[in-house]
Amino acid sequence: MILTDLLRKQIKNKLQMDNPWWQTGKIFEDFSSMSRRLYFKVFYPLVTDLSIRRTIILMGPRRVGKSVMLYHTIEQLIKDGVNPKNIIYASIDTPLYSGIALEDLFSLALESVEDCNASEPYYIFFDEIQYLKDWEQHLKHLTDTYRSCRFVASGSAAAALKKKSDESGAGRFTDFMLPPLTFAEFVNLKGHQSLVKSRLIHWEGHETKISNVENLEDFNKLFLEYINYGGYPEVAFSKTIQANPGQFIRHDIIDKVLLRDLPSLYGIHDVQELNTLFTVIAYRSGEEFSLENLSKESGVKKDTIKKYIEYLEAAFLIRVVHKVNENARHFQRTTSFKIYLTNPSLRCALFQPLQPEDAEMGNMVETTIFAQWIQRPASQVYYANWKLGRNNNGEVDLVGLNVVTQKPLWAVEIKWTDRFYERPEELESLKAFMSNNHLNMALVTSKTKFGNKIFSAGNLLFVPSSLYAYEVGRNTFDQRKTDFGIW
Repeated sequence: MILTDLLRKQIKNKLQMDNPWWQTGKIFEDFSSMSRRLYFKVFYPLVTDLSIRRTIILMGPRRVGKSVMLYHTIEQLIKDGVNPKNIIYASIDTPLYSGIALEDLFSLALESVEDCNASEPYYIFFDEIQYLKDWEQHLKHLTDTYRSCRFVASGSAAAALKKKSDESGAGRFTDFMLPPLTFAEFVNLKGHQSLVKSRLIHWEGHETKISNVENLEDFNKLFLEYINYGGYPEVAFSKTIQANPGQFIRHDIIDKVLLRDLPSLYGIHDVQELNTLFTVIAYRSGEEFSLENLSKESGVKKDTIKKYIEYLEAAFLIRVVHKVNENARHFQRTTSFKIYLTNPSLRCALFQPLQPEDAEMGNMVETTIFAQWIQRPASQVYYANWKLGRNNNGEVDLVGLNVVTQKPLWAVEIKWTDRFYERPEELESLKAFMSNNHLNMALVTSKTKFGNKIFSAGNLLFVPSSLYAYEVGRNTFDQRKTDFGIW
């Protein structure tokens, strides 16, 4: 693209407006005042570790705080002594930048700033990178050419970014997925982390710590707020958005993915079919599906449904979970599976907020707990389902398998009731699964009950669902730190 003198001048002016720290040494006040996500502690060391010459690709669903994280990174770089004029930010969705090569944009930025220190590293942030065609080729060239620079790119079209990063960025890009808020992060951002204490429990012959709170009633209210509104930082803090979540989440997140991102990436022509299928899945999140019943309910052909499910999963809107049998063995031919929303507040946006006693709460508590697990890249989480008698099926909600042996390590039954704390023997499916797989302990979630129960198959640890979701989310974050070697 040929840049006229007028266009070059306009771009330089825009860059100066978008990089106020060149003059003031500070980022925009509205970003500075926002709370940092816990994942910042993992992301920032990746950006600053210049011993590894790679471009960082910050990807994730829409509205989870990627742009804010970039600004917080810039703010911390300045605090850590980096020359503000060696930090460049450009949002690629700016109409003025349409069709302009990243190298040209970088060159114009260098021309726009005075008194930068060319002997020190530059940090260059390209936001909403997916708006540039063949962005991965541009970034690969910059990474290879400007060896003393750290390039960071972000984008909301998670499916497109992941696909192209894997294809073209091998050895040059490091992907960092920023997920929706976990419940632990939600509690932290809301300033309630001081409510959570530790409690000693006996688990598999050892004493271990687990999260606990003094006022479980208030914590359960916080849990319900998270289920309805907690996946996105902006929604979590805005009563205005919470009053009409459909307007914000559906229009700004769901519709843009279903009507724009996925159709443009995969060439989908009938977006109404995709929208109908997603609505069916969202309403029944946590239930078992088959291609046959999904086709009947949505009116979409089975072959098309299979592709759409793959697309929705790539966009991080849903996650498919496969089943094992009563002996924790995989089925040779699977005709049914569970589908979960990756974020429970997506359902609220499509339908209506839930109340504690609503019939749908059971599935949404299960969805919420599963959403804490799926943020672990290597998690081996399944559910168990098998024939239990002539007319009944046995099922266990969550089963963790050893990656190597594929033997069950643990089992969890998710309940939003205290009934089974008083009558554990009614947990027939869990009892059978434990006996078949020689598990002498299992965990059952409840609404308010906390404690151990001995029954015929072994020991059951009852933990309130809200506390279990918090514990899994917190441990998930700790594992992400370990995955990136950051402590």
